[in-house]
Order: sequence, then structure tokens, then C-alpha cells
Amino acid sequence: MVTDLHRTPTVERAREVAEAVTDPELPMLTLADLGVLREVTVGADGAVTAGITPTYSGCPALAEMRAALDAGLRAAGFTEVRIRTVLDPPWSTDWITPEGRRKLIEHGIAPPGSAPRRASGPVPLTLSPTRAPVACPHCGSADTEEISRFSATACTALRRCRACREPFDQVKEL
Repeated sequence: MVTDLHRTPTVERAREVAEAVTDPELPMLTLADLGVLREVTVGADGAVTAGITPTYSGCPALAEMRAALDAGLRAAGFTEVRIRTVLDPPWSTDWITPEGRRKLIEHGIAPPGSAPRRASGPVPLTLSPTRAPVACPHCGSADTEEISRFSATACTALRRCRACREPFDQVKEL
């Protein structure tokens, strides 16, 4: 028996399509690689619902992510598509997959280290930098410096390697 995927929505097919949608700011990553794709379901009515979490509050790419997911699912034959924004728990750079981290390095972007762990309550104020060394994605040297806390996107910092002198972006830990 041959199943027409355009008539019979399956959660497996919907998830496969949603996992292939790329991030608008880091197009070498899919939303799944980035860890923002939280869920894909198909309701009894055949409607596909995809849940995504923005990388941070006010992320300007969220509208583009929603539109790309909607367009990708509709192009795959799903006629009823709903995109939900899931805010709890908030996204963390720890959700970037190992494959996503590999792709970042491959494209000259340093992946983030582990996200900071904090106890609940007031956020402590630290007046001096406490960041761990960031390895250069070009030569691997840990002798790098931050040039600007913000780069092409609010999620990245601009760094330079002192060994090979190449500039590179680093995804900040969130």
C-alpha cells in the first residue's frame, strides 16, 4: 500500500520537514541544530503544530523562523499549519546539537561554551570579565580576544585570534 503524504499528515513527515528548515541568521544550521524547534505534532484534525523557542526575548529572527516553518510545511503538502512560540523553559545555548556545533566551527564561527548556571533569585553583579577562553575555529588556538560584545547578530560576539590573526564570530552563551 502506498500512502500519499500530501493527504495523510504524519508526525514523522512533519517533523522531518520542520527539522530541515534553516535558521535565518545562521543558515548553516537548521532550527533543530540550533535547538529552537521544540515540538512537532499532528492533531486529530490533521493540523500540524510546530513549537519554537526564540533564542532570547525580543529575537528579531523569530518572525522569519515562524514564516520559514510555515512555508516549509505548506510546501510539503500540509494545509493546516500552526506555529506556537514556547517560552518556558527559555532557550539555552546548551540546546545546540553536537552537529550544530560542528557546523558552526566548519563555517568559522566559534560555538558557545556551557551556559552559565545560576541559582534562583537576584543575578549577581560581576565587574570583571569571567569568560572562559574561546578557541579559534580557524586554527584552534585559545589565544583569542573579544573585539566587540556584539557582531552580526545580538547572539554573537566579534573575536580575533592572536595566533592566526583571523577575526571570527562566537555564539555567546545564554
